[in-house]
Amino acid sequence: MPEADWNHGECEANGIRLHRVEAGSGFPVVMLHGWPEYWRVWRKNIDALAARHRVIAPDLRGFGQSDKPPGGALEAYTIEHHVGDLAGLADALGLERFVIVAHDVGAYVAQAFARAHAGRLAGLFFFDCPYPGIGRRWVDAAHVREIWYQSFHQQPFAATLVGSSREACRLYFAHQLSHWAHDPHAFDEDIEDWVDNFMRPGNLQGGFNWYAASHAARMALIRDGAPTLAPIDTPTCVRWGEHDPILLPAWADRLSEYFSDLDFALLPGAGHFAAYEQPERANAEMLGFLARIARDA
Repeated sequence: MPEADWNHGECEANGIRLHRVEAGSGFPVVMLHGWPEYWRVWRKNIDALAARHRVIAPDLRGFGQSDKPPGGALEAYTIEHHVGDLAGLADALGLERFVIVAHDVGAYVAQAFARAHAGRLAGLFFFDCPYPGIGRRWVDAAHVREIWYQSFHQQPFAATLVGSSREACRLYFAHQLSHWAHDPHAFDEDIEDWVDNFMRPGNLQGGFNWYAASHAARMALIRDGAPTLAPIDTPTCVRWGEHDPILLPAWADRLSEYFSDLDFALLPGAGHFAAYEQPERANAEMLGFLARIARDA
């Protein structure tokens, strides 16, 4: 299916307007992006999944073409807001049960949604999944320099600085994308689309608001370590880029404590953006998992 045939739609959800890309038919799959991303990070995966499934790839609040609600990060951009958005999106689109495919920020949203609305989920598929078991390791001596951006995004001047020119925006996102990908040229063909997206009014601050809203939870992990939580029982598949420099593959060691029905493996040849960097392998892994889930749904 040519990209031009994908449906771009909008709906009201949780009091805001959410943009989505939709393709295909069948058992529904909702794809949640991370940062520095928007729906287009799934462009190499949508067609493969849409051959068998109804695929919905929304822009999270603050990102892409979705609304950027007024108010501070804690007033409008918390994990609870994102969970409410996803529930509202599912209601608006008539999704009784569905699978979530998620990455990075989207993986936080998916886990919180699974804990709040387990009955609506048939499965969870994560690429490079941040989860509570990482605990204090975010600030290990060998790693702490990698998370500088999480503090930078909370500075009141961050969006103005990065958005001060198209060149500055390109420099910032080209660095993040090339540094976190295994192949530093992985995003070369798409970098101008990324710059176009983040130069849209409100999109830089909208994405940065995630970091301000989640700061307290991140500090609690670093201060207190990995919490003890009841595991998520939804069938879960995790594929982790074996060269991810920001979410280290070694950190997957405690996944089974937080997901009771877990299928885990590394994804060779990929960094942080596994589904984008290795789409053929990622698509095959997703379709295999979805086939098992759809049979049991």
